[in-house]
Amino acid sequence: MGNTYNFLSNVYQETKQEIYKNKILVFILLVLLSIPLSYTINSICIFLLVFATGYFYKKNSFIFDKIMLLLIILYAIMLVSLIWTIDINRTIPALSKELSLLVIPICFLFFGTLSHQVKQTIIKYYSNGILLFCIFYLLKAAFRFALSQDINVFFYHELVTKDVNAIHVSVYVAIAFFYFFTKTIKTTFHYLAITVLLVMVFLLSSKNIIVAFVGLIIIYHLFYSKLSKQMRLKNLIVFVILLFSLTFVGKIKDRFKEEYETIMTDSTVNDVIKKGEGIIYNVSIKQAWTNETFKPNDYFPGTAFRVYQFRVFLELLQQDQIFWTGYGLNASYSKIVQKGTEHNVYLGEGAEEGYQKKNFHNQYIQNFAELGVFGFLILVVMLVINLKNALKNKDFIHISFAVLMISLFLTESFLWRQRGVVFFTMMFCIFNSGIIFIKSKKINLQ
Repeated sequence: MGNTYNFLSNVYQETKQEIYKNKILVFILLVLLSIPLSYTINSICIFLLVFATGYFYKKNSFIFDKIMLLLIILYAIMLVSLIWTIDINRTIPALSKELSLLVIPICFLFFGTLSHQVKQTIIKYYSNGILLFCIFYLLKAAFRFALSQDINVFFYHELVTKDVNAIHVSVYVAIAFFYFFTKTIKTTFHYLAITVLLVMVFLLSSKNIIVAFVGLIIIYHLFYSKLSKQMRLKNLIVFVILLFSLTFVGKIKDRFKEEYETIMTDSTVNDVIKKGEGIIYNVSIKQAWTNETFKPNDYFPGTAFRVYQFRVFLELLQQDQIFWTGYGLNASYSKIVQKGTEHNVYLGEGAEEGYQKKNFHNQYIQNFAELGVFGFLILVVMLVINLKNALKNKDFIHISFAVLMISLFLTESFLWRQRGVVFFTMMFCIFNSGIIFIKSKKINLQ
């Protein structure tokens, strides 16, 4: 009991000192850790960050950082798209949702370069906060399971709710995992945190994130671990066996099996989804790319749906003059609906949404379709610079963020969701803030 009290007392004193030294730190953490909460709470925290930036601003703290301008330029293109948008009723509300791209970088410009120590502290408290979220989600799922005996409460959107989004949470958790995983000296607490976060990534069942996550673990062991070669190989084998075994767990196995079958075979029967007395058929990747029309009982697994959406984009690019401007921010939905009707995809039933109402589920395509080639290129430049800075500084947590974003943007329109754009903008600013002034220093967040 005494040891626990001393530990908590030390944590409190350490936190108090960190906040006293850099008061803006607490407001950055409030924004980051409010992302999984309601939109209102997160918006209030962003407002508090803006207020604190103005309140603690000093004349000598402003630093003109070109990297921050990339985010601002992307928002400027979104704003200018008001001129040519085909759906102004969708574009105007979307501008307020994307405001983080403008507001957060400006805050970072005004409170100056974040030191290595401050960045280190932010990632530490962020990772511990995400760990607490994970424990909450797991305890909540255990309680729901005790009441319903439904094992599905431990997987995918059921674990964190569809609104919060399992795929998004997978990214938050993966970044926190690599903070604990890359620590040179680990305590029992760190190993427990690694275990909880590792299991959480797999329970969230995002195939894309799991593949990128496993790849990053292998890369870390091969190139960044400070252990001996023999120990690295031993640990890598143990981790690969553990990770491979997790893919045989219930829902996780079903999701990977579904993707594998639709790569190899056309129109396999979906034995998970039930629709009255009818049979549901999985659409293969080949069918998603070539079929002129589909049937209402055709189901698009994740990869097949992304292939279909990419095909729709190419058809629209050929059909309409959108190369330079796009349709306007958030204005492509009516065009996707038209294509959905044309290809006769499942159009929904009652409260159930059809495929024609979903966005492109690919950030690169979403930017191109709605903001034109310049919106696409700005996004690519940001990702390239982000990865380049991460590799240059040999900061593996930054590398993890860069790789996860590049991968995630292939399957999700992450920046077109408030939680997604806030998370990306905050992390991009934290990792890249002042990088041009400290590029000679090696950063290793421990």
